[in-house]
Amino acid sequence: MEERKKLSTVRKLKSGKSEAFFLAVRGVEVGIFAGLISVLYRYLLSIAENSLNKVLAYVGRNGIKIAIWLIILGFLGFFVAYINKKEPDASGSGIPQINGEIKGRLSPCWWRVILAKLIGGTTAVFSGLSLGREGPSVQLGGMAAKGVAKITKADKTTELRMISCGAGAGMAAAFNAPLTGVMFVMEEIHHSFDRNILCMGIVSSIVADYVSKLFFGQSTVFNYNTVTFPLGQYWVLILFGIIIGVSGVGYTKIMLKMQELYKKIPKLSQKVKMPIIFIFSGIVGLVLPQVLCGGHSMVEYLMNDHPSITVMFSLLVAKFAFGAVCFASGAPGGTLYPLCVLGTYLGATLGSVAIDITGLPTGLWEEFAVLGMAGFFAATVKSPITGIVLVFELTGNMKNLLPIATVALISYAVSDLLGGEPMYEALLGRISNKSESENLPKSREKIIKSFVIPIGSDLDGKRIKDIDWGRHALIITVERGEESITPNGDLVLKSDDEVVFFISQRKRAKTEEHLESLFAEQYKPIA
Repeated sequence: MEERKKLSTVRKLKSGKSEAFFLAVRGVEVGIFAGLISVLYRYLLSIAENSLNKVLAYVGRNGIKIAIWLIILGFLGFFVAYINKKEPDASGSGIPQINGEIKGRLSPCWWRVILAKLIGGTTAVFSGLSLGREGPSVQLGGMAAKGVAKITKADKTTELRMISCGAGAGMAAAFNAPLTGVMFVMEEIHHSFDRNILCMGIVSSIVADYVSKLFFGQSTVFNYNTVTFPLGQYWVLILFGIIIGVSGVGYTKIMLKMQELYKKIPKLSQKVKMPIIFIFSGIVGLVLPQVLCGGHSMVEYLMNDHPSITVMFSLLVAKFAFGAVCFASGAPGGTLYPLCVLGTYLGATLGSVAIDITGLPTGLWEEFAVLGMAGFFAATVKSPITGIVLVFELTGNMKNLLPIATVALISYAVSDLLGGEPMYEALLGRISNKSESENLPKSREKIIKSFVIPIGSDLDGKRIKDIDWGRHALIITVERGEESITPNGDLVLKSDDEVVFFISQRKRAKTEEHLESLFAEQYKPIA
């Protein structure tokens, strides 16, 4: 086995054009399996949501039926708490766990996570919790890719690439958005450009999107009437972006605070707290069923009926409050689509007010809804490019790319200025995994990792030997344009150089963290 892995590593270093073919083949494998598992999850959630609607219709206002339904929900909550205890890496959204795996902090069992996520996520949606399918689809796609890598005995470097691309493929299959899947991997998971991951990721996301559309069709998630935004009124978009950015920061802080408060509830175990949340979901469903589950029905209601400002704001507040409680519980399910729904309602509410005040065309309220989603995504996830591409693919409309980009970038800038944390990065930092030390790789196999020197970096103009790369990282080559340079201590690095490392698996988490800090973009004031 060790000899096989050594040969695999040598192949990576020596191969040229053939490597692209290898990555493409792996991308097809990842796309097929990540797409199929995401399709299965999407199908199970649709059955769960339809079944929930039938149950609520059957229960009605009958006191006995309501009592029985709430008791059933209590047992379902206990069941999900049991699943979370047995497989903690399957709790919550799943995106932080994928980030943790890529960074070397976590190493869950792929088939256990898939099984727990499918069962736990379906149960949570059937119970009405305000959780979506998109975040779990990212984790399911990544774990499906990890399974393929394990079964085919791929080396560790290839396995990590496959997990990354599987996560993107899961995103692509969930949203019917292949470009979003690719950008999500680059911007949210890796925070850098990697040509190998880009090559594999494009193939896997396209294949997964194709698999998804075979089952669910090619229609876009959002369909709205496009009205060109007046160029002379872009000052409205600036104010709109600022408000969305501030709201995004507030949303992230409140959600994280709710998680802290939930964990601090005294003298109550998760086996007690989770059933209470599920029973609470049942009560909410009897009073305000519109806010249950991911929020697809809320979006349809918004776009089809155009409710009043009061109704939109009320649903916005209710969805946010209920979603915060469900998120804090740690039940398997995503926050990504509920987050997008909140952004849509916030945008539609603010847009309707802006139209009334400024006299903008009334048809622009739908545009404001879409702009709100892009801006809210950028402000909370801190991935503005992914947010822009996501909205473009969800709507199938590129006519208003300029206002979408304007709002997304302003919201992101405001969030950054206010010190807003990237939501999933913050969640990763809070993950408590008692077996983390047990998850450290035992293998001595090295992985290959590359970093690009950004313009303005302190590394630009320095010799290799003058930089502390860490004890467990070895530079094996420097890619400069089309030239591959065998490094020595006197080699002077330049911006845009791609530095390729061998990194020890055993110390990967700390080593990569150190290297990321070295290669991080640094904005220097003009002297």
